[in-house]
Amino acid sequence: MARPVHFEIQADDVERAKNFYAEVFGWAFEDYSGTTGSPYFGVLTGNDNEPGINGGLLQRPAAAPGREQGTNAAVLTMQVADYDATLEAILAHGGEVAMPKFALKGMAWQGYFIDTEGNTFGIHQPDENAA
Repeated sequence: MARPVHFEIQADDVERAKNFYAEVFGWAFEDYSGTTGSPYFGVLTGNDNEPGINGGLLQRPAAAPGREQGTNAAVLTMQVADYDATLEAILAHGGEVAMPKFALKGMAWQGYFIDTEGNTFGIHQPDENAA
């Protein structure tokens, strides 16, 4: 089997996207542009000794699909401690609800959103009492 080890988020406005993900999820960014030869930011999502992967953020090379056309890439889902607090942060920083909160019965609360760049992402709060 092969496990994901890196993700990339494309953005129309890289600085706006960096701000959104820093404010909502606390992510940090490192400028790797010198290595890649074009604007590219490493995304640090947490401590290396915790589950999860890091990724990259770059300028979108082509137009994103329009609204209501679905996604054209893998969708990232972030595990969060408090679904409702994260929802408030997403909306406060320019995100939109794509699919409202729903229960994965006996497992978690789940929902999907659109970031400031039109990308779909999810949040997931483990809760064995979700119903």
